[in-house]
Amino acid sequence: MNTLKRILGVVWIILGPTIILFLFMQAAEKIAAAAVGIARTNTTLQWSIIIIIFIPICAGLMIFGYYGLKGEYDRLPGNSDEL
Repeated sequence: MNTLKRILGVVWIILGPTIILFLFMQAAEKIAAAAVGIARTNTTLQWSIIIIIFIPICAGLMIFGYYGLKGEYDRLPGNSDEL
């Protein structure tokens, strides 16, 4: 089980920047496809908000993966007294 946690840690570390890259590529594609004018402005604003929201989520995913890779989750507490 600990090996699986470490493997998933690597997956989370890789997945964080990949998601951000995918979002930037989708944003560029959608903004370029929008009609010039108010539609392009609305699309740009929409994708800016989406990217701003997802950057901290992906950073947290990478931090979670880093701790998983380090083995911080190898021994989890059985009850609240062990915290």
